[in-house]
Amino acid sequence: EVVSADLIIGADGVKSVTREYVVGGPDKPRVTGDAAYRAIIPAEKLLQDDELKPLVEKMESNIWMGPGGHIVGYTIRAKKEFNLVMVHPDEAEGGVESWTAEGNVDKMRENYKRWSTTVQKLLAFVPSTLDWKLMDRDPLPSWIHKDGKLVLLGDSCHPMLPYRAQGLAMAIEDAAVLGNIFSHCSDRSQILPLLYAYQSLRYDRATATQKSSSLNRYIFHKPDGPEQEDRDRDMRAAMEDALRVARGEPSTLVLAGNANQWADKTKSDIQFGYDADEETEKWWLANGNRLMTLVPSI
Repeated sequence: EVVSADLIIGADGVKSVTREYVVGGPDKPRVTGDAAYRAIIPAEKLLQDDELKPLVEKMESNIWMGPGGHIVGYTIRAKKEFNLVMVHPDEAEGGVESWTAEGNVDKMRENYKRWSTTVQKLLAFVPSTLDWKLMDRDPLPSWIHKDGKLVLLGDSCHPMLPYRAQGLAMAIEDAAVLGNIFSHCSDRSQILPLLYAYQSLRYDRATATQKSSSLNRYIFHKPDGPEQEDRDRDMRAAMEDALRVARGEPSTLVLAGNANQWADKTKSDIQFGYDADEETEKWWLANGNRLMTLVPSI
C-alpha cells in the first residue's frame, strides 16, 4: 500500500527508523556502560514490613545511590504495586537495545549486596527481572529531512537517558508545540517554515534536558569518598530545607547548583514551569504575519 501525504511525523521512538532517513544513513547508538534491572513488587508485601511500609504510604520517589549505580523506587497503579529501576554497571557484550531481555536475579542481588537493609528487603521480593541496556545518542544537527517532508518528534530525535525522568515529558511538549503551530497552517507553502519554527522552539530545551539527564548519572554514581560525602551533605541539606518549607517555614538555603537537580529552584522553574502552548503563541504573535505572506492570494 502506498500512502500519500504532505508531511510525515517520525514519532517512532528510540529505535526510530525515520531518524535514519533524516540522518542519511545508519545511526547506531553507543553504549553508556550502564544497564537497568526492572521489577514490580506487590505493594501488600511492603505493607507487612514496618521498615518498608513508608515506601508505600508516602507519595515519594525514592532514590538509593552507590558506587557505579543507583536504584529508583515508587508506587504505581494507585499504590497497588511498587516499581523498581536498578541501574548497574553493564557487563553484557554487544550493543543491542532491548526492553524485554531477561535478567539474572542472583546477579542482581549480588550487585547490591553491600547496600542498605531496605534495598536487601526489597530485592528479596523480586522473583524475576528484566535487564535493560542503556544506550545513548548525540543530539542531531537537525530534526527535519532535507526535503522538508519528514520531521522527528520525541525519542526519535532526542532520546533521553532515564536519570532525569524527562523523556516522555519532552515528547509531549514536542507534540503540543507541533500541534499548536500547525493549527495556524492554511497553505502547503507554510509547512517548511513551520517545521523550522517547531525545531527552533524545541531544540535548545530538549538538548539541554538530554545533557541534564547525563549529569545525573555522574552525580548519582560517585565512588565512596570525599566527593560522594559532599554530594550527600548537599542533598541532605536540600531535603531538610524542603521539609521546612512543607511545614510552612521559610526556606533558609540558596539551592542553585545543588547536587539534587530537582532541589535547584532555578533549574526546576525552567524544567517544570514551561508552557508549550504559551511559547508557541509567543512565536506566532512575533512571526505569524510574516508567514501569512507566503499564502498565495486568491
